[in-house]
Amino acid sequence: MERRKILVTGMSGQIGGILRRSLGERYDFSGIDRRGLDGVDVRVADLADLDAITPVFEGIDTVVHLGADPSPRASWESVLDNNIVATRNVYEAARIAGVERIIFASSNHVVGYYPMKDEPYKSVYDGRLNEVRQPIPPLTADHLRPDSYYGVSKAFGESLGSYYHDAFGISVICVRIGWVMTPDDPSFHPAALSLWLSHRDTASLFERCIEAPPSVGFAIVHGMSNNRLRIWESETTAQIIGFEPEDDSGVDWTERPGGPSFI
Repeated sequence: MERRKILVTGMSGQIGGILRRSLGERYDFSGIDRRGLDGVDVRVADLADLDAITPVFEGIDTVVHLGADPSPRASWESVLDNNIVATRNVYEAARIAGVERIIFASSNHVVGYYPMKDEPYKSVYDGRLNEVRQPIPPLTADHLRPDSYYGVSKAFGESLGSYYHDAFGISVICVRIGWVMTPDDPSFHPAALSLWLSHRDTASLFERCIEAPPSVGFAIVHGMSNNRLRIWESETTAQIIGFEPEDDSGVDWTERPGGPSFI
């Protein structure tokens, strides 16, 4: 049986590496990136250049759009080119090529001002866990409160996905990713305990998005592990794509200098 062809933008990033290592034997991966990768079919191109990237989408079954400036402190100029124009170009190139599904990497930053400003979420992020009343009212796909230009760009990508589904019939699954980090250990900060998405669960999450039935037209799902301190609703994600995370960050943490690389 021929393997499904998956095009990953931002292939050289952390999540792209997890997908290659964990799912490389199941799917035929190719990528678009600003730099090449040994042993991987990658077109070196700027996602802000529609003409340069469109030919790469021919014959692709599913696009996983990870490419972006991932910094919550990114400037407007960088976000405009790398996150907003680039995302529109990815959707448009997929439409031109007849791609059936786009998986858009959204972010916890589309709702970032809830835990920065409102209780009980703020107590979780601040580490005042003894003050947190259980159960925590979960944030759902209906919540929207971006905390940065980066968060705004991810909210834009979700809305654009809704438009491309309704206007052109493309299946679009937007994944509000929590916190994927290397080393794969969230015990350095209470916010990480809440948002952690382990490497194992990352691979499972994207596999479930790829394998979701065609009846999933447009959806916003949540990507975090089975953390006791999670603040996002998870049941709807399980119903839509069948994602059941295995890992739990626990509740113990020790502040450490520096910190992991993350998305």
